[in-house]
Amino acid sequence: MNFFSRRNQILLKELIKTDFKLRYQGSVIGYLWSILKPILLFLILYLVFVRFMRFGEAIPHFAVALLLGITIWNFFSEATNMGMLSIVSRGDLLRKVNFSKPVLIFSVVANAFINLMISLVVVIIFALINGVHMSWTVIFAVPLLFELTLFTMGIAFILSTLFVYFRDLGPIWEVVMQAAFYGTPIIYPVTQISTSHLEIAKILMLNPMAQIVQDMRYILTFSNNANPTLWQMWDNPFVIIIPYILPVLVFGLGLWIFTKNSKKFAEVI
Repeated sequence: MNFFSRRNQILLKELIKTDFKLRYQGSVIGYLWSILKPILLFLILYLVFVRFMRFGEAIPHFAVALLLGITIWNFFSEATNMGMLSIVSRGDLLRKVNFSKPVLIFSVVANAFINLMISLVVVIIFALINGVHMSWTVIFAVPLLFELTLFTMGIAFILSTLFVYFRDLGPIWEVVMQAAFYGTPIIYPVTQISTSHLEIAKILMLNPMAQIVQDMRYILTFSNNANPTLWQMWDNPFVIIIPYILPVLVFGLGLWIFTKNSKKFAEVI
């Protein structure tokens, strides 16, 4: 079925609206949790790693960089976790309605993206309060957000397909995400590793999430030495392009795996 058909577009819109309304239904402060969750996590990590353990104390505006990294990671974590569960949780809909199955993944990622946009507004306000002088280069955040969304959707397609057959994937992915969080320069600056283990830092930067976080920090705070980017750490253009190409490949692979198995979803779940 054509994904761009009117039926699929209407269903996608309704799923996004319904999920967004139900997200914090019954809570006292409702949608404010979209802002408070990353801020509360930021405060904990800031007190532990920045104030007490002195991570990034020599980095200008590291508090802003930390909040930005947490915000980006929260989007990736939320979208992939919810994407993984999206097919199984919509079993009744799959059996009753004929529609293009990728709609379910797009709706989950779209909801997470709405939260990301709300959180980024908070990041920008926080950055301005902290004296960050933004330039026109902030427009490069748009292709980076597109890259982030593409990579996230690819992972969500793969996870949702595998979860239909292997329910143990849930706790496994939780552990993987925990390891990946600490393996990505979010709570610590990449310079903390590069000063003593340059090769390890260069390898870490080949991770698309690390590349996206560092690029976003670079264009927001414009601190060359404090937030070195992939192209500042590598001289080989064929290596530099790897994390930029990976999201496209992951998205293509994920969509192919998902589409190939989508006809069996209603029978298996």
